[in-house]
Amino acid sequence: MAEALKLTCTTCGQTNRVPADRIALGPKCGTCGDPLASGKVAELDPAAHDKMVRTDTLPVVVDYWAPWCGPCRMMAPQFAQAAMALKGRARFAKINTEDHPRVSQRLGIRGIPLLILYAGGREVARLAGARPAAEIEAFVRQGMPASA
Repeated sequence: MAEALKLTCTTCGQTNRVPADRIALGPKCGTCGDPLASGKVAELDPAAHDKMVRTDTLPVVVDYWAPWCGPCRMMAPQFAQAAMALKGRARFAKINTEDHPRVSQRLGIRGIPLLILYAGGREVARLAGARPAAEIEAFVRQGMPASA
């Protein structure tokens, strides 16, 4: 039997089990039907953020940003490009630190944009500053567990 991945739906919060060999087929949430591994960047609220980074078995990359931050806005298309390039190998999300300041306080975030890579329910690495897609992809690949 294929290894099952746990993926949190960023729309409804349901944890889904997906056979690893079927991740490329575009699995959908069993509850709401939204895509689970589309390669698109998901916008998170604090509850979805905490559940996703704690539960997902695919690595999760979160962009901590704010709408007033020029470098954050400049990096957004690069982050989306990296998300598509790593579709099925990692999940990409973002959280607005202006709307959700407690998340950034709890995580000790002092400057944005900041990328945090999570794997196995824990923080693996951080990358500060606006980066091009190639650097974001390299950051994620370097921090991924060998099995991902």
